[in-house]
Amino acid sequence: QVQLVESGGGLVQPGGSLRLSCAASRSVSSFAAMGWYRQAPGNERELVATITSGGSASYPDSLKGRFTISRDNAKNTVYLQMNTLKPEDTAVYYCKATMTYGRAYWGQGTQVTVSS
Repeated sequence: QVQLVESGGGLVQPGGSLRLSCAASRSVSSFAAMGWYRQAPGNERELVATITSGGSASYPDSLKGRFTISRDNAKNTVYLQMNTLKPEDTAVYYCKATMTYGRAYWGQGTQVTVSS
């Protein structure tokens, strides 16, 4: 059984930072990959970051340098550190876990709003 619960979203001014958390019901290192996605109203869901079971992280070029994905195996938690936030970062952020056989699990999402 796999459950993912995101937290840490909220309101932040442009240029600020937030750290999102994704708590999993099992070891995060047991998944083929973990990822963060975001979706703003009226927009397509887009990939934000991924991390493999081996710890390799990747990001879209547009976000590289501002966002960092990491994990704490002892807490079964994956994090997304977001720095230098911009209004266009406003979205619901979702955590995703992909099993070795390809099945994906999603969290409920957490709202991030960047506004002055």
